[in-house]
Amino acid sequence: MAFAVEPAISDLKSDYDRDGWCKIPHRFDDETVGLLRERIDSICGRRRPEVVYEKDGKTVRAVHGCHAFDDICAALVRHPQLVTLAEALLGGPVYVYQFKVNLKQAHEGAAWPWHQDFAFWREEDGMPRPDAVNIAVPLDDVHEGNGPLVVIPGSHTLGLLDLPAMTGEDEKNGWLQHVSADLTYTVTGARADSLAREHGKVLITGRAGSLHAFHPSIVHSSSNNLSADRRALLLITYNAVGNAPTNPTRPEFLVERDSTATTPGGDGRLRLVPDVSPSDG
Repeated sequence: MAFAVEPAISDLKSDYDRDGWCKIPHRFDDETVGLLRERIDSICGRRRPEVVYEKDGKTVRAVHGCHAFDDICAALVRHPQLVTLAEALLGGPVYVYQFKVNLKQAHEGAAWPWHQDFAFWREEDGMPRPDAVNIAVPLDDVHEGNGPLVVIPGSHTLGLLDLPAMTGEDEKNGWLQHVSADLTYTVTGARADSLAREHGKVLITGRAGSLHAFHPSIVHSSSNNLSADRRALLLITYNAVGNAPTNPTRPEFLVERDSTATTPGGDGRLRLVPDVSPSDG
């Protein structure tokens, strides 16, 4: 299915530039989702540096950099429609800056507080500008009860908000605090409430395999998973080739060092179909 039809691309870019997020009118089919879920579940069962746990030390919270060692994930980041979409939204060649799957296990998955991704990428890695885009692919059906992503439309235009004064102790916590429930860089609840009153907020729900794009500076969060349904959200961050970080010190599975443009490549195991599910909101 082609995103290459110019009116469709221009509409998506218009929505993205205005709101800081957009819904893509395609999704990965059920077989593709099943294959991706199978690979991620297998990775979650291994003790690897890329696997992050909740505070209990046993419940998987996230896995990172899977495209570097799993062939299906590697094929996914090169999917022609995803690369085309990222290039259209950013206006030029892109590479994969980050790959991760955030998991909220049934009844156990902890919230992500209000934050902006670009705060981490600029402050920790030295990314010059927010010229990157997150492509989100849920591997499970996402509904209001299992901790969906919540975004505040238009908040990406406000710059970085509520950056803390860092101390030596903060620096010792290292990269694990950037992927835990106790994030280093957050937007205060009062600020988020004020922004939500002014701009509204959108719950990003939908069936497994659906596609959304969101801006690195958009203010977003997600709640605890209080339901019996897991919520696994796969996220590919494409960065503009000319926007590579200047001081990447975090592990390579969090920050890709090679900024060579991603070459699109098809894989018959990864199939897109039209998404006719209801709109978010």
